Amino acid sequence: MELVTGRSAVKNFGKPDEVREFPKGRVEMLDIGGAWVGRATFLPGWRWSESVQPLVKTKSCEAPHFQYHVSGRLHVVMDDGSEFDCGPGDVALLPMGHDAWVVGDEPAVVVDFQGMIDYAKRV
Repeated sequence: MELVTGRSAVKNFGKPDEVREFPKGRVEMLDIGGAWVGRATFLPGWRWSESVQPLVKTKSCEAPHFQYHVSGRLHVVMDDGSEFDCGPGDVALLPMGHDAWVVGDEPAVVVDFQGMIDYAKRV
C-alpha cells in the first residue's frame, strides 16, 4: 500500500518496488517520493567480496552507505585498513571503499537510506 497526500508518503517493505537477489543475500528497494531506501538481508556466510563483487566487478564496495542495523552483525573493513563491527541498533555511515561480511549464525538485516540505488546491479 502506498499512501500519498501532498508531500507525505508511506510505503512498506512487504511490497517492494524492486528486489535484487545475489548469493546469500537480497535487497528490497522502495521508491518513496523519488528517494530510494533499501532493506538488505545478508545470510550467514555472506561476504561482499564473494557475493556481490562478482556482479559489479569493482575492487571493493563503491556504494556509500547510511544504514540502520536491525539485526545480526556485520564486520566492515575499509580500504584504508580500519575495521569495526556493526550490530542491532547501530547507525553506520560508510564511505565508498570497503568489504563486509556477516559475523555469526544470525542473518544481518540493515535499512540503508543512501547507498542501495545501484547496489548489486549486474554490469
